[in-house]
Amino acid sequence: MLRNSNKFGRVSSGMEIEDYVLTATEKEAARMEKPLEKKWFDILWYSMVIFVALLGMRVIFLTVIKGSYYQGISKGNSIRNIVIKASRGRILDRTGVALVNNVPSIDVVIIPADIPADESSVAKVASELGKILGMDENELKTILLSKKSKSLNPVLLKENISQDESLILLEKRINLPGIGIEKTAIREYADGPIFAHILGYEGKIEQKEMDANASYLLTDYIGKQGIEKSYEKYLRGVNGANQMEVDSMGNTKREVGIINPKPGSDLIMSIDSELQKKLYDSMNAILEKTKTSTASAVAINPKNGEILAMVNAPSYDNNLFAKKISNADYNSLIQNPDKPLFNRAIAGEYPPGSTIKPVISVAALSEGVINESTVIDGMGGILSLGSYSFRDWKAHGPSDVRTAIAESNDIFFYTVGGGYGNIQGLGMNRMKKWYELFGLGKLTGIDIGGEVDGLIPSEQWKQEVVGERWSIGNSYHASIGQGYVSATPLQLANMTAALANGGTLYEPHLVSQIKKSNGETTTLAPEIIQSNFVSPEIMKAVREGMRKTVLEGTATPLKDMPVEIAGKTGTAQFGVGAKQEHGWLVSFAPYDDPQIAMAVLVEGAGEGFTSALPITKEVYQWYFSGRE
Repeated sequence: MLRNSNKFGRVSSGMEIEDYVLTATEKEAARMEKPLEKKWFDILWYSMVIFVALLGMRVIFLTVIKGSYYQGISKGNSIRNIVIKASRGRILDRTGVALVNNVPSIDVVIIPADIPADESSVAKVASELGKILGMDENELKTILLSKKSKSLNPVLLKENISQDESLILLEKRINLPGIGIEKTAIREYADGPIFAHILGYEGKIEQKEMDANASYLLTDYIGKQGIEKSYEKYLRGVNGANQMEVDSMGNTKREVGIINPKPGSDLIMSIDSELQKKLYDSMNAILEKTKTSTASAVAINPKNGEILAMVNAPSYDNNLFAKKISNADYNSLIQNPDKPLFNRAIAGEYPPGSTIKPVISVAALSEGVINESTVIDGMGGILSLGSYSFRDWKAHGPSDVRTAIAESNDIFFYTVGGGYGNIQGLGMNRMKKWYELFGLGKLTGIDIGGEVDGLIPSEQWKQEVVGERWSIGNSYHASIGQGYVSATPLQLANMTAALANGGTLYEPHLVSQIKKSNGETTTLAPEIIQSNFVSPEIMKAVREGMRKTVLEGTATPLKDMPVEIAGKTGTAQFGVGAKQEHGWLVSFAPYDDPQIAMAVLVEGAGEGFTSALPITKEVYQWYFSGRE
């Protein structure tokens, strides 16, 4: 029987209905069998394809069609770190008195990458800049052209400009591409000449210093001398930065972010600023009276090695260097025959004269050359050895060790040093051993640069350097601090401190504490070089001899003082024919509980009694009488 059906499954009218069969294409059948989730996946897939296609078209549009346009914009705008200078740490005396301050300053800098490409534009900048800063425009043009590069690191052009100059530069900056200003600070030293040799100074960094300090910029300041140099890593802070978007002219478009600077650490000195000033004033007053011009003094706390004062005359004003010293001022300093830049206290090598007789006494007693009761005849002031005569500064009677120290008996020390009669003598090798135990002939380790070690010779040294054998006469001279022996004022002050405290030699230091910007404080502990190398009995006998020096000997003007003082004068010959004399006095006080040990040197002023002693007396009178 014939069947006929339409696509809707309906049988044509007039026909008999039997079985109904639905037919479809394979594609329609597959679609009907797909789950719903699969359909959504297809939709997502096609959407992603369309998105990627559109994105690709956009990239092509931006890079190919509009590429040159946006490249020009990117060249003209960039992110720069504009340095915020960290403040340098302060330097304070032991009581908190500021010895140096930071004073705001403005520098003109060159940004090499922003210097115009063509020479005519550079010439215009140089001309405009020359009018503002009062500088030669041809010189400026040469400088600008020589600095032109791709570097964004600023290069110093002129430091410490006036406020008016900085305002004009800001107003005309649109016409001065490659030129900027940088806020910074320079040091201002209170009482500059009084503290100059201690504090030193800072100044703009030089290329050779840059080579050794890679993290610095050419516009940074750095310590050049003294404490400013030796504690540079503590005083220097960490620079911050303003992160700015700038255009091709260097104009700020917007601020991106800020990195705050970290201030440097403060230094708390061991220096007593009032004592320093008093010693400086007393010294210069004596220099005027004695018609001499060079001197030095060092005061130390015998309990821990802290330097309380360190003075040099003449001195210089370190503010000159902080503000970029002029050629005229610099030439004046270096051509001065008295060498005001020279730190005599740590770098001056002088014959110490009789100031080292207490050390020879310790050596002779410790080595058994003599005992406390040994008496040596004064020989009328002349010790004869064959055809040679060794004279005393005056005739002395028979002396034991205490009297010999008090009266500065040269014959006594010739004998115990080089030997005479039935006393063998120490000899140079043993004298050298004891001199060095008290820190002579060696660097003390003080925390500023420039120290020298002086000289304690040996028999071998003379043979190698002078080309002659050591003689007993050399030993005689060495036993009274003459001949080849030399020492610094700092060494003698430290030696005296060890005598005062009973035999502990400290490493002298100028800084006691380091205080970070967050308040954290580090106290620098005293460093002992050596101790317990002299018996208490021997040290007691020698100290009694130094006290007797004040009561009955060569320093009696110190007898009537607010506290008991012990000391030793010294007169050291120098120059051709040894016709000139340095005046020395080493001392400590109070005798029973020493708080201060001091060495005073007046160059070429004659006996220590008439030059160094008056300074010492005036300072002690002030120090122990209410400091008024």
